[in-house]
Amino acid sequence: MSNGKVYLIPNVIADGTQEQVIPAHVLSALSGIKHFLAEDVRTARRYFSSLKLFPSIEALQFEILNKDTDPNTLHSLLAPVFEGNDIGIISEAGCPGIADPGSLAVKFAHDHGIRVMPLVGPSSLLLALMGSGLNGQRFAFHGYLPIDKHEFSKVVRELEKESRKLNQTQIFIETPYRTDATLAALVQVLQGGTLLSVSSDLTSANEFILTSTVAKWKSQPRKLGKVPAVFSLLST
Repeated sequence: MSNGKVYLIPNVIADGTQEQVIPAHVLSALSGIKHFLAEDVRTARRYFSSLKLFPSIEALQFEILNKDTDPNTLHSLLAPVFEGNDIGIISEAGCPGIADPGSLAVKFAHDHGIRVMPLVGPSSLLLALMGSGLNGQRFAFHGYLPIDKHEFSKVVRELEKESRKLNQTQIFIETPYRTDATLAALVQVLQGGTLLSVSSDLTSANEFILTSTVAKWKSQPRKLGKVPAVFSLLST
């Protein structure tokens, strides 16, 4: 018996946008999959219900794959693949494996000769970079920055210095409830001539993308509220 495949299933990054951002070929691939790994089973079920694709969500099999997953359990989690069944990995938002624990299962699949099938879908990181006007030839993603003010300032200054040296766009994210605090802190720490881009609520009706110098951000302060955001900077 040949192994099944591992499909990387994109999720929406803004509620109610599935018809605009999830391509038809993703729906076609999904229709043949009954086994899934998800960060949160409840939200995964809700997402699949919104697609109106399956006769019954209850017939689908879900296992949890999140940041706390023990790598030693991956063989058990992906057992359906070794029985010839395809399995789908779904993120809470966006694309599995990008700032997402799905990469654990993807590496396992490669290590065991299992074919990996990434499917096209929305990625807040790429959309933010595309919309920023900053260097898209050389960039780096740094995940979340430290919460401690001293460590935050130290890391941001290091990233700014590295950006200037390498002509590299630095990208990072923050939880929605810290979006305004992070923006305010960046404006205080970064040099006035550094370009700072903020992208929030991407793909939604309230999408916001603005790139400007830190000096201008400081002179025209903004409050974005508790929204998911991507921050990018480029120092020249």
